[in-house]
Amino acid sequence: MDVKQECFYHTDIEGLIHDDPRLASLPGIYYEFREAAQDPELNFAGVEKIILKDPHLTAHLLKIVNSAFYSFSSKIETISHAVSVVGAEQLSYLVLSTVVMDKFKGIPEDVMNMDSFWRHSIACGLVSQKLVKYRGESDSEKYFIAGLLHDIGRLILCMKIPDRTWEIHIQSKSDNRALHLTEVQELGFDHAQLGGALLKQWNLPQVYQEVVEYHQNPTQAPHFSHEAAYCHLADIIANTLKLGCSGESLVVPELEEETWARVCPPQKISLAVIKDEIEEVFEETARAFLQHH
Repeated sequence: MDVKQECFYHTDIEGLIHDDPRLASLPGIYYEFREAAQDPELNFAGVEKIILKDPHLTAHLLKIVNSAFYSFSSKIETISHAVSVVGAEQLSYLVLSTVVMDKFKGIPEDVMNMDSFWRHSIACGLVSQKLVKYRGESDSEKYFIAGLLHDIGRLILCMKIPDRTWEIHIQSKSDNRALHLTEVQELGFDHAQLGGALLKQWNLPQVYQEVVEYHQNPTQAPHFSHEAAYCHLADIIANTLKLGCSGESLVVPELEEETWARVCPPQKISLAVIKDEIEEVFEETARAFLQHH
Protein backbone atom coordinates (compact mmCIF):
# COMPACT_ATOMS: atom_id res chain seq x y z
CA MET A 1 0.00 0.00 0.00
CA ASP A 2 1.45 3.39 -0.94
CA VAL A 3 1.28 6.47 1.25
CA LYS A 4 -1.75 7.99 -0.53
CA GLN A 5 -3.76 4.78 -0.17
CA GLU A 6 -2.64 4.44 3.44
CA CYS A 7 -3.79 7.96 4.26
CA PHE A 8 -7.07 7.40 2.40
CA TYR A 9 -7.95 4.33 4.44
CA HIS A 10 -7.13 5.97 7.77
CA THR A 11 -8.19 9.60 7.78
CA ASP A 12 -9.63 9.95 11.27
CA ILE A 13 -9.19 8.80 14.86
CA GLU A 14 -12.09 6.35 14.71
CA GLY A 15 -10.64 4.64 11.66
CA LEU A 16 -7.29 4.16 13.37
CA ILE A 17 -8.37 2.61 16.67
CA HIS A 18 -11.66 0.80 16.05
CA ASP A 19 -12.10 -2.63 14.49
CA ASP A 20 -8.50 -3.59 15.22
CA PRO A 21 -8.24 -6.59 17.54
CA ARG A 22 -4.74 -5.48 18.58
CA LEU A 23 -6.16 -2.28 20.06
CA ALA A 24 -9.63 -3.43 21.14
CA SER A 25 -8.88 -3.75 24.85
CA LEU A 26 -6.21 -4.51 27.42
CA PRO A 27 -5.71 -8.07 28.73
CA GLY A 28 -8.43 -9.21 31.11
CA ILE A 29 -5.92 -9.64 33.92
CA TYR A 30 -5.58 -5.85 34.21
CA TYR A 31 -9.31 -5.25 34.63
CA GLU A 32 -9.59 -8.18 37.02
CA PHE A 33 -6.73 -6.85 39.14
CA ARG A 34 -8.09 -3.28 39.09
CA GLU A 35 -11.49 -4.47 40.31
CA ALA A 36 -9.92 -6.52 43.10
CA ALA A 37 -7.64 -3.63 44.11
CA GLN A 38 -10.64 -1.29 44.43
CA ASP A 39 -12.59 -3.70 46.65
CA PRO A 40 -13.01 -2.10 50.11
CA GLU A 41 -12.55 -5.57 51.61
CA LEU A 42 -9.18 -6.07 49.95
CA ASN A 43 -7.92 -9.64 50.09
CA PHE A 44 -4.13 -9.84 49.67
CA ALA A 45 -4.19 -13.53 48.82
CA GLY A 46 -6.93 -13.01 46.25
CA VAL A 47 -5.04 -10.16 44.59
CA GLU A 48 -1.86 -12.23 44.50
CA LYS A 49 -3.74 -15.16 42.95
CA ILE A 50 -4.79 -12.96 40.02
CA ILE A 51 -1.21 -11.88 39.26
CA LEU A 52 0.20 -15.38 39.68
CA LYS A 53 -1.87 -16.46 36.68
CA ASP A 54 0.80 -14.71 34.60
CA PRO A 55 4.36 -15.66 35.66
CA HIS A 56 5.83 -13.09 33.28
CA LEU A 57 3.78 -10.31 34.87
CA THR A 58 4.62 -11.56 38.37
CA ALA A 59 8.36 -11.48 37.71
CA HIS A 60 8.14 -8.07 36.10
CA LEU A 61 6.21 -6.49 38.97
CA LEU A 62 8.66 -7.86 41.53
CA LYS A 63 11.54 -6.52 39.44
CA ILE A 64 10.02 -3.01 39.51
CA VAL A 65 9.15 -2.95 43.23
CA ASN A 66 12.71 -4.05 44.03
CA SER A 67 14.27 -1.38 41.79
CA ALA A 68 15.33 2.22 42.39
CA PHE A 69 11.77 3.20 41.49
CA TYR A 70 10.89 2.45 45.13
CA SER A 71 14.31 1.92 46.77
CA PHE A 72 13.02 -0.26 49.60
CA SER A 73 15.66 -1.27 52.14
CA SER A 74 14.73 -4.98 52.06
CA LYS A 75 13.76 -7.25 49.20
CA ILE A 76 10.09 -7.82 48.33
CA GLU A 77 9.70 -11.54 47.65
CA THR A 78 5.98 -12.01 46.90
CA ILE A 79 3.10 -10.14 45.29
CA SER A 80 1.12 -10.15 48.55
CA HIS A 81 4.13 -8.53 50.25
CA ALA A 82 4.29 -5.98 47.43
CA VAL A 83 0.59 -5.17 47.88
CA SER A 84 1.05 -4.69 51.62
CA VAL A 85 4.05 -2.39 51.16
CA VAL A 86 3.23 -0.53 47.94
CA GLY A 87 -0.57 -0.62 48.12
CA ALA A 88 -3.06 -2.34 45.83
CA GLU A 89 -3.98 0.77 43.84
CA GLN A 90 -0.34 1.71 43.34
CA LEU A 91 0.45 -1.83 42.18
CA SER A 92 -2.43 -1.63 39.72
CA TYR A 93 -0.60 1.31 38.10
CA LEU A 94 2.40 -0.95 37.53
CA VAL A 95 0.19 -3.71 36.12
CA LEU A 96 -1.23 -1.13 33.72
CA SER A 97 2.22 0.01 32.61
CA THR A 98 3.29 -3.57 31.91
CA VAL A 99 0.27 -4.61 29.85
CA VAL A 100 0.33 -1.37 27.84
CA MET A 101 4.02 -1.72 27.01
CA ASP A 102 3.36 -5.31 25.92
CA LYS A 103 0.64 -4.08 23.55
CA PHE A 104 3.11 -2.32 21.30
CA LYS A 105 5.79 -4.95 20.95
CA GLY A 106 6.75 -5.60 17.37
CA ILE A 107 6.81 -2.08 15.93
CA PRO A 108 9.76 -2.16 13.48
CA GLU A 109 12.95 -0.39 14.53
CA ASP A 110 13.02 1.64 11.33
CA VAL A 111 9.61 3.08 12.21
CA MET A 112 10.28 3.83 15.89
CA ASN A 113 13.19 3.07 18.19
CA MET A 114 11.04 1.51 20.90
CA ASP A 115 13.78 1.45 23.53
CA SER A 116 14.33 5.17 23.09
CA PHE A 117 10.58 5.82 23.01
CA TRP A 118 9.95 4.07 26.33
CA ARG A 119 13.04 5.64 27.89
CA HIS A 120 11.61 9.08 27.08
CA SER A 121 8.21 8.03 28.43
CA ILE A 122 9.78 6.68 31.65
CA ALA A 123 11.80 9.88 32.03
CA CYS A 124 8.66 11.96 31.59
CA GLY A 125 6.92 9.85 34.22
CA LEU A 126 9.81 10.16 36.68
CA VAL A 127 10.06 13.92 36.23
CA SER A 128 6.30 14.31 36.66
CA GLN A 129 6.47 12.22 39.82
CA LYS A 130 9.34 14.36 41.14
CA LEU A 131 7.48 17.60 40.45
CA VAL A 132 4.48 16.26 42.36
CA LYS A 133 6.66 15.34 45.34
CA TYR A 134 8.37 18.75 45.31
CA ARG A 135 4.94 20.32 45.69
CA GLY A 136 4.05 17.98 48.56
CA GLU A 137 1.24 16.24 46.70
CA SER A 138 0.36 12.55 47.09
CA ASP A 139 -0.37 9.58 44.80
CA SER A 140 2.76 10.24 42.77
CA GLU A 141 2.64 6.84 41.01
CA LYS A 142 -0.51 8.02 39.20
CA TYR A 143 1.50 10.90 37.74
CA PHE A 144 4.29 8.55 36.74
CA ILE A 145 1.88 6.35 34.76
CA ALA A 146 0.29 9.39 33.11
CA GLY A 147 3.76 10.44 31.98
CA LEU A 148 4.54 6.93 30.79
CA LEU A 149 1.40 6.90 28.62
CA HIS A 150 1.48 10.46 27.31
CA ASP A 151 2.83 9.72 23.81
CA ILE A 152 1.02 6.43 23.23
CA GLY A 153 -0.77 7.96 20.25
CA ARG A 154 2.57 8.08 18.45
CA LEU A 155 2.71 4.30 18.65
CA ILE A 156 -0.75 3.94 17.13
CA LEU A 157 0.39 6.06 14.19
CA CYS A 158 3.54 3.96 13.85
CA MET A 159 1.49 0.78 13.94
CA LYS A 160 -1.32 1.81 11.58
CA ILE A 161 0.17 4.37 9.14
CA PRO A 162 3.97 4.03 9.43
CA ASP A 163 4.84 5.61 6.07
CA ARG A 164 2.62 8.61 6.65
CA THR A 165 3.95 8.96 10.20
CA TRP A 166 7.50 9.06 8.91
CA GLU A 167 6.57 11.71 6.31
CA ILE A 168 5.03 13.87 9.03
CA HIS A 169 8.14 13.47 11.19
CA ILE A 170 10.37 14.61 8.31
CA GLN A 171 8.02 17.50 7.51
CA SER A 172 8.08 18.62 11.15
CA LYS A 173 11.89 18.70 11.16
CA SER A 174 12.03 20.42 7.79
CA ASP A 175 9.62 23.15 8.95
CA ASN A 176 11.31 23.37 12.38
CA ARG A 177 7.84 23.02 13.84
CA ALA A 178 6.47 21.11 16.82
CA LEU A 179 5.46 17.61 15.76
CA HIS A 180 1.91 17.78 17.10
CA LEU A 181 1.24 20.92 15.06
CA THR A 182 2.41 19.19 11.88
CA GLU A 183 0.20 16.21 12.72
CA VAL A 184 -2.84 18.47 13.02
CA GLN A 185 -1.96 20.13 9.72
CA GLU A 186 -1.53 16.82 7.89
CA LEU A 187 -4.07 14.57 9.63
CA GLY A 188 -6.57 16.89 11.25
CA PHE A 189 -5.67 15.61 14.74
CA ASP A 190 -2.52 14.94 16.74
CA HIS A 191 -1.07 11.96 18.60
CA ALA A 192 -2.32 13.33 21.92
CA GLN A 193 -5.96 13.27 20.80
CA LEU A 194 -5.44 9.83 19.31
CA GLY A 195 -3.89 8.48 22.52
CA GLY A 196 -6.70 9.91 24.63
CA ALA A 197 -9.28 8.23 22.40
CA LEU A 198 -7.52 4.88 22.77
CA LEU A 199 -7.44 5.12 26.57
CA LYS A 200 -11.16 5.94 26.51
CA GLN A 201 -11.76 2.82 24.42
CA TRP A 202 -9.79 0.82 26.99
CA ASN A 203 -11.99 2.23 29.76
CA LEU A 204 -9.02 3.58 31.68
CA PRO A 205 -9.62 6.19 34.40
CA GLN A 206 -10.62 9.59 33.03
CA VAL A 207 -7.54 11.23 34.53
CA TYR A 208 -5.31 9.24 32.14
CA GLN A 209 -7.57 9.94 29.18
CA GLU A 210 -7.38 13.69 29.78
CA VAL A 211 -3.69 13.92 30.65
CA VAL A 212 -2.79 12.09 27.46
CA GLU A 213 -5.21 14.06 25.28
CA TYR A 214 -4.26 17.46 26.68
CA HIS A 215 -0.59 17.07 27.59
CA GLN A 216 0.28 19.59 24.85
CA ASN A 217 -2.46 22.03 25.96
CA PRO A 218 -3.10 21.36 29.65
CA THR A 219 -5.21 24.44 30.36
CA GLN A 220 -7.83 23.09 27.95
CA ALA A 221 -8.37 19.86 29.93
CA PRO A 222 -11.94 20.04 31.31
CA HIS A 223 -11.43 18.15 34.60
CA PHE A 224 -7.76 17.28 35.08
CA SER A 225 -5.83 20.32 33.89
CA HIS A 226 -3.68 20.19 37.04
CA GLU A 227 -2.49 16.66 36.28
CA ALA A 228 -2.05 17.50 32.59
CA ALA A 229 0.08 20.50 33.57
CA TYR A 230 2.52 18.26 35.43
CA CYS A 231 2.83 15.99 32.39
CA HIS A 232 3.30 18.97 30.05
CA LEU A 233 6.16 20.41 32.10
CA ALA A 234 7.70 16.96 32.65
CA ASP A 235 7.63 16.28 28.91
CA ILE A 236 9.49 19.52 28.22
CA ILE A 237 12.08 18.76 30.91
CA ALA A 238 12.57 15.14 29.74
CA ASN A 239 13.16 16.39 26.18
CA THR A 240 15.55 19.05 27.48
CA LEU A 241 17.52 16.39 29.40
CA LYS A 242 17.59 14.19 26.25
CA LEU A 243 16.59 11.03 28.13
CA GLY A 244 15.26 8.96 25.25
CA CYS A 245 13.17 10.24 22.35
CA SER A 246 9.56 9.61 21.30
CA GLY A 247 10.07 10.92 17.79
CA GLU A 248 9.47 14.57 18.64
CA SER A 249 11.08 17.33 16.65
CA LEU A 250 13.79 19.49 18.20
CA VAL A 251 11.23 22.24 18.80
CA VAL A 252 10.38 22.32 22.50
CA PRO A 253 6.68 23.12 23.09
CA GLU A 254 5.95 26.54 24.58
CA LEU A 255 5.32 26.54 28.32
CA GLU A 256 2.24 28.58 29.23
CA GLU A 257 2.53 30.91 32.23
CA GLU A 258 -0.62 29.45 33.82
CA THR A 259 0.81 25.95 33.56
CA TRP A 260 4.10 27.03 35.15
CA ALA A 261 2.26 28.79 37.97
CA ARG A 262 0.33 25.59 38.77
CA VAL A 263 3.20 23.14 38.98
CA CYS A 264 6.50 25.02 39.21
CA PRO A 265 8.86 23.48 41.79
CA PRO A 266 10.11 25.45 44.81
CA GLN A 267 12.79 28.06 44.03
CA LYS A 268 15.58 25.91 45.45
CA ILE A 269 14.80 23.20 42.85
CA SER A 270 16.63 24.09 39.66
CA LEU A 271 16.81 22.12 36.41
CA ALA A 272 20.27 20.94 37.51
CA VAL A 273 18.80 19.55 40.75
CA ILE A 274 16.02 17.76 38.84
CA LYS A 275 18.57 16.37 36.40
CA ASP A 276 20.77 15.01 39.19
CA GLU A 277 17.87 13.45 41.07
CA ILE A 278 16.36 11.85 37.97
CA GLU A 279 19.69 10.49 36.75
CA GLU A 280 20.19 8.78 40.13
CA VAL A 281 17.24 6.48 39.49
CA PHE A 282 16.63 6.69 35.74
CA GLU A 283 18.87 3.92 34.38
CA GLU A 284 17.85 1.32 36.94
CA THR A 285 14.17 2.22 36.64
CA ALA A 286 14.35 2.06 32.84
CA ARG A 287 16.02 -1.35 33.01
CA ALA A 288 13.34 -2.63 35.39
CA PHE A 289 10.50 -1.51 33.14
CA LEU A 290 12.18 -2.49 29.87
CA GLN A 291 13.79 -5.78 30.88
CA HIS A 292 11.15 -7.97 29.25
CA HIS A 293 11.06 -5.99 25.97
